[in-house]
Amino acid sequence: MTWYTLLVLAVAAERLAELVVARRNTAWSLARGGTESGRGHYPAMVALHTALLAGCLAEVRFADRPFPPVLGWALVAVVVAAQALRWWCIRTLGPRWNTRVIVVPGLPRVTGGPYRWLSHPNYVAVAAEGLALPLVHGAWATALVFTALNAALMAVRIRCEDRALDRLSAVDAAA
Repeated sequence: MTWYTLLVLAVAAERLAELVVARRNTAWSLARGGTESGRGHYPAMVALHTALLAGCLAEVRFADRPFPPVLGWALVAVVVAAQALRWWCIRTLGPRWNTRVIVVPGLPRVTGGPYRWLSHPNYVAVAAEGLALPLVHGAWATALVFTALNAALMAVRIRCEDRALDRLSAVDAAA
C-alpha cells in the first residue's frame, strides 16, 4: 500500500498546485472585471474532492482492499492520462482557467485544445480520475460514491458554467 499512498499523495500535491494556479488566475480575472458564479456549490466540490483522496486511503486500509495487478496498472495509466488532460485544459485556458466559475467580459469562448471536441473536458478528467484512482487498489465503494456524487455536482456545475458563459455572450453581442 505504500506506493498507493504515494500515488494518492501525488494526486493531492497536483490538486494543491491547481489551487495555486487558480488563486493567481482568480486575481487576473477579477482585475479584468471578471464575475464569479456558483459560489454556493464550490464548498461541496472542495469537500467531495478532499473526501475522494481520504476515501481512497481509508477504504484500502480499513476494508483491506487488494491490489488487482492487471486492472490496477491499467487504471494507473488512466489516472496519469486524466492528469495530462487536466493540465492540457489548464494550459489551453491560460489565465482564464479556474477552480471557480469566473468569466471575464470581452473574452471569446475558448475553442482550441481539448475544447475543440468537448465543452467541458476538465470534467472528463475529473470523472476519469475519480473512478480510476480508487479502483487502482480495489476501493470500489469510494469509486462508486464519488462517481455518483460527482455526477450530481457536475450537473449543477456545468449548468452554472454554461449560464455564465451564455450571459457573457449575450452581453458581448449587445455591446
